[in-house]
Amino acid sequence: MRSVLSLLALLICSVYSTNISANNPETALGSISGTVVDNTLNQPIAYAAVVIKSEDGTKTITGGITEEDGNFEIKKLPDGSFILEVQFIGYETHSQKLEINKSNRNVNIGTITLKEAAENLEEVEVVAERTTIEQRVDRKVINVGKDLTTAGATASDIMNNIPSVNVDAQTGDITLRGNSNVRVMVDGKLSNVPVAQLLRQIPSTSIKSIELITNPSAKYNPEGMSGIINIVLHKNANIGFNGNVNIGLTQAIEAKFNSSIDLNYRNGKFNIYGNYGNNIGKYVNDGTILRLDENSLQDFDFFNNNKSHLYKLGVDFYLNDKNTISVFTNQNIFDGKGDGITEVTYFNDAQRNITQFFNDVSDNTSGQYNFDYKLNFAKEGHNIELEVDHNEFESGQDATFRSVGNTLFPDYMDFVDTERDQTFINLDYVNPLDSISKLEVGLESRGFKTEVDYSSTGLSFNSNGDLIPTPSTDFVYDMDIYSAYATFSQRRDKWSYQVGVRIEDVEVQADTNRVRAFTDKYTQIYPSAFLTYSPNEKDQFQVSYSRRVDRPGLQQVNPIREWATPLISSFGNPSLEPQFTDSYEANYTKRFKGGSITTGVFYRTISDEINRAVYVDRLDFNRLILTFDNFDNTSAYGFELSSNYRPTKWWSINGSFDFFSQTQRGITESLSGDSPNPTENDIIVEDVEVENTAWNLRLNNSFTVTKKLTLQAFAFYRGQNRTIQFLAEPMYFVNLGARYNFAEGKGTISVNYNDMFNTMRFAFDGDRPYEQVGGFNWESNNVYVGLSYRFGSGKYRAKQRKRRDDNTKQTGGGIL
Repeated sequence: MRSVLSLLALLICSVYSTNISANNPETALGSISGTVVDNTLNQPIAYAAVVIKSEDGTKTITGGITEEDGNFEIKKLPDGSFILEVQFIGYETHSQKLEINKSNRNVNIGTITLKEAAENLEEVEVVAERTTIEQRVDRKVINVGKDLTTAGATASDIMNNIPSVNVDAQTGDITLRGNSNVRVMVDGKLSNVPVAQLLRQIPSTSIKSIELITNPSAKYNPEGMSGIINIVLHKNANIGFNGNVNIGLTQAIEAKFNSSIDLNYRNGKFNIYGNYGNNIGKYVNDGTILRLDENSLQDFDFFNNNKSHLYKLGVDFYLNDKNTISVFTNQNIFDGKGDGITEVTYFNDAQRNITQFFNDVSDNTSGQYNFDYKLNFAKEGHNIELEVDHNEFESGQDATFRSVGNTLFPDYMDFVDTERDQTFINLDYVNPLDSISKLEVGLESRGFKTEVDYSSTGLSFNSNGDLIPTPSTDFVYDMDIYSAYATFSQRRDKWSYQVGVRIEDVEVQADTNRVRAFTDKYTQIYPSAFLTYSPNEKDQFQVSYSRRVDRPGLQQVNPIREWATPLISSFGNPSLEPQFTDSYEANYTKRFKGGSITTGVFYRTISDEINRAVYVDRLDFNRLILTFDNFDNTSAYGFELSSNYRPTKWWSINGSFDFFSQTQRGITESLSGDSPNPTENDIIVEDVEVENTAWNLRLNNSFTVTKKLTLQAFAFYRGQNRTIQFLAEPMYFVNLGARYNFAEGKGTISVNYNDMFNTMRFAFDGDRPYEQVGGFNWESNNVYVGLSYRFGSGKYRAKQRKRRDDNTKQTGGGIL
């Protein structure tokens, strides 16, 4: 903590010194002022962008925004010739030349009248027609168009259509570049809601863009080997009362329903907004695993009935053009019921046959409370911001296991209650030192606390092999992180660069009600560097480096049984240590008439890799324990290619290809021989190393039939890939969709036929710890129908809500 306080003193000194240097008036004495109004109502336009460019228009010198009364003033301009541009959404850009010299250093250009770009701004589409991909300095931005939102009802449904992203249709687990160590945010905020549940609650029509930050800079939290996925939602800040309604129905073996409503009221200094979304559905999954060594078949059937509700309410208070206060709260409610049947058939020994019936009742609630205060100084882009975010999560699970057949598996019940709190405090300071340089510094405190109470009516084997009542367990996992960062960026002609460093002090404690399970304390430095070269407007080259960390998640450290079948139980490992990654990337973007293409390569070195470990249960040699452990250093590399192209006015294409390879290490134990009474001597330990190479291909076509009707065709292919336990077979699907606009573009009806050939299936061939083949199915073959309608009375004249509404909140805590 002492190091953080020292950095706070350094931050205060930096603010003072940079203020002095940035306000030196020796070379910048001129100013430009004026008033901006619209051409129809002759009313002032607030928050219009005023940009000062070089005489040839190739370089932006400085800028600002208009005030509530439409007035603006840009100060500290040097002598010379410039181009003034005034921009605002829904209006044509105004451009004019001007000059500042000794005889006229304070230029007042009077009234600028902006002409509307459309006859009726209410007819401007909120969602773009087609999806585009944009490569920015530190992220790839997928601007979600209607061609993509037609693909499904929720964020989870469309994630597999995003380059380099995959979502497991059964578990909802998400991976980026083949790695599950990824942080998922919504509007720059981390949620306590489980990621799989969260993705199913966000309507696809509410998504503005999806940001893939695969090599985050030092200003971001360093968690996640493969980076950060940030889902940016649409913001409505029109004057007056406005809203949007969405409903959707997915019909497969069972029906699933989702709906949402977004409302906001903007008037004067206040913007009040709120939304509600739900997801209600029944889900069916089944699968089989055939063990060849003992000629046994496991047959699985699962059924879930889930209901979730998500609420949000917030207020922005614009005290004046320099001070903004914002508060909001998110509330989540989830209720789920599940039933499962696992049949194990031993074809050579029928006496061992068993059928296990599983019943699960679970619920959880989550509350997020956020406060933000931002102070803008006189200089454009010079600000300081304080943000406090608190999140509470509670869940309960009652699971019943009943067996028929083999008497070695008695009936039992598990009861698990979980409470989780996390609090973030960020203080961030940004100072553009001059027209080409910027300094950013910040401090952050993060606190996590999780309590898990477990009890069971079941029996367990003790060290003597006797069956005893399963002991109750209380598991507490605390983590406190204090961090500080500094980044410096500069642009010179066609070159730009950014360097940064982040320091973190971390303390972890894991306890049970019987013994201290694990403690760890460490301090780490995370550097980052970016270099970009743009020889012209069509080409951009970039290389970057960052250091990352993967701290073990609750599932990976929780020693309480997570799930069980008659043959396998899954537990966490409280002694897991974090793994660290050094990530290197190179990207190239080419823009051309009708589209663009982006390519990139990456390489990672990983120390103390966290991976799966499979052990024989020492208390029951017929069972396996699935857990996690740390392994030797390893590496990963990959290649990505994405493009969007419009060959004609009525046809647009989005395509992507990604390839990745990673060396994976693990441990698997198995029994040798066919002894009916195996012992420790029959256990074979194998240190495993496999090279996992996988690739994905996506192709989306959008066809404009009329101004109101659009058709889509989407194809996906995932190549064969290997894990420590098995080899996964290729899988693919084809979707067809249609979208029809009505009510002058305010309403949209979408219809989609997903996995029309019913080919999406997870099939595998395993050789560790036993030879086995199997496959799992889910309701990928379905029909989705969605309706969206927006309404409102105001024109778009509201100030965007802080930086996080513009895109992503670039705070000292990163995206939180």
